[in-house]
Amino acid sequence: MRAARFYGAGDVRIDDVEPAAVGPTDVRIDVAACGICGTDVHEYDRAEYTPAEPHPRSGASRPITIGHEFSGTVSEVGDDVTGVAVGDPVAVHPNIPCGSCRYCEDGAYNRCADVLAVGLQTGAGGFAEEAVVPAQQVHRLPADVPVWQGALVEPFAVGLHAVRRSALRAGDTAAVFGCGPIGLTVVHALGEAGAKRVFVSEPNAARREVARELGADVAVDPRAEDAAARITTATDGGVDASFEFAGVAPAVNAAIESTRRGGDLTVGSMTSGTTEVDLQRVVTGERTVRGTYCYGFPPQSFRTEFDAVIESLGDGDIDADTFVTRRIGLSDLVADGIEELGSPDTDHVKILVEP
Repeated sequence: MRAARFYGAGDVRIDDVEPAAVGPTDVRIDVAACGICGTDVHEYDRAEYTPAEPHPRSGASRPITIGHEFSGTVSEVGDDVTGVAVGDPVAVHPNIPCGSCRYCEDGAYNRCADVLAVGLQTGAGGFAEEAVVPAQQVHRLPADVPVWQGALVEPFAVGLHAVRRSALRAGDTAAVFGCGPIGLTVVHALGEAGAKRVFVSEPNAARREVARELGADVAVDPRAEDAAARITTATDGGVDASFEFAGVAPAVNAAIESTRRGGDLTVGSMTSGTTEVDLQRVVTGERTVRGTYCYGFPPQSFRTEFDAVIESLGDGDIDADTFVTRRIGLSDLVADGIEELGSPDTDHVKILVEP
């Protein structure tokens, strides 16, 4: 089969590889679509997440088949697999917790410090014609949901988890700083949660427009005006809840400033190094700052965000066609996918690879 394999920074190759065997608790998936994540773009630039030496849990090392936001159809099941059958359309949950640390024992699987990520630290990935994954990682899709839309479950679950982590209540005002793919899923989740008015701050014009289409009431270009001043003026001192997904210090501090005294800031951006934060505003305004990471991991995922997003897809509550701005083949992954999304001037939000 053909698979996109990561050899090192700036080096992804489309290789012909031998399909993996299906173990007793595994399933084989014919991949329909795989989304390109910001993590994939970051890994292509820096090679921080894929192991250069055999991973202590999976044994996998570079070159590794990448891609973790994917869906497809089950084509083979292991002897001990129940609950999923050949022919089932599924979305793949990429994160495999260790199951034995203090966080896993408490059921907080997404806080596990020894997580394996399909498409980064295992032998399988979604940028391939097929993938073999543990059966516990697959979620069945409703029959009336196009299989390709299952590739959107993972990013939309991130946005839903962020809103659930926050203190937002129906009728509150909210602001989102950074409208990359995940920030946009937060915008969508805020609308579903009953936010009264949603502001966004995003320098990319194309993404500001998508934010409006997904439910934002006001979209600000922070390069052209002071986003914090615009938001605080329009809300009599700040929004009830703000969300930071830009990953740069000016956005973090603007999000703090845009939140009313006693309000709530949820930070979900993935950054390298340290970020300088104006703690004085946090302290004197009694603002709450909390982190959000991913979503519920298996086995909890079958009762949390992953299945909730799948239900929303089934109900037609997610505008998949607005969110997906390009579809490409596997051979075009680097030039028309990863490198395109890595450009600050890109007009794209979510690019799907359809092997």
